[in-house]
Amino acid sequence: MIDLNAAKANSIFKLSIEQYHIHNDVDQEFSNPFVVTELESLLYRKNWIDTVQWHLEDIIRSPEIAPAELVAVKRRIDASNQDRTDMVELIDANLFDLLRNVKKEPNARMNSETPAWLLDRMSILQLKIYHFKEQLYRPDASDEHLDSVAGKLKVLQEQEADLAQCFNELFDDLKSGKKYMKRYQQMKMYNDPSLNPVLYGEKK
Repeated sequence: MIDLNAAKANSIFKLSIEQYHIHNDVDQEFSNPFVVTELESLLYRKNWIDTVQWHLEDIIRSPEIAPAELVAVKRRIDASNQDRTDMVELIDANLFDLLRNVKKEPNARMNSETPAWLLDRMSILQLKIYHFKEQLYRPDASDEHLDSVAGKLKVLQEQEADLAQCFNELFDDLKSGKKYMKRYQQMKMYNDPSLNPVLYGEKK
């Protein structure tokens, strides 16, 4: 049976975040430590996309950013959002395939949130936790700031435990046939030159 749980997924997300911050550069070369054909490699790649985008979102908010750079970074973020969605759907496709032989119970219920979209939330949450922890070591931070950060970090860690429980319960139900998943696609239109009227040149 599939060897995947919240602890394993979060450990992969944390590894990706730590590896990114060795150089802390949005343009650094990506290297995946996992075998390309394995699910772990998709989870690592997913978080790497999230981590790069996190820092692009910081860059674009600089009050000193030049207009040309702002446009370039915005387009990178837009492309990253599409990559993120594509990766979530690819992870769901892999999980769907791995679960294809599970026999559904007669009263099995469908879950509206797929496992990969729950993993997406977990990936982003690990980024929040990492960067809130960073704030605790700022030498220029006031006691008031540190107290605020510590309080928010506590909430994030509670959310981490909650999401882990939700993922494990969902995945156990999927593996046992108590629940079943359907693959959903976001069908985003704005990046598709055949669907976005600005890109295919529709007259206003």
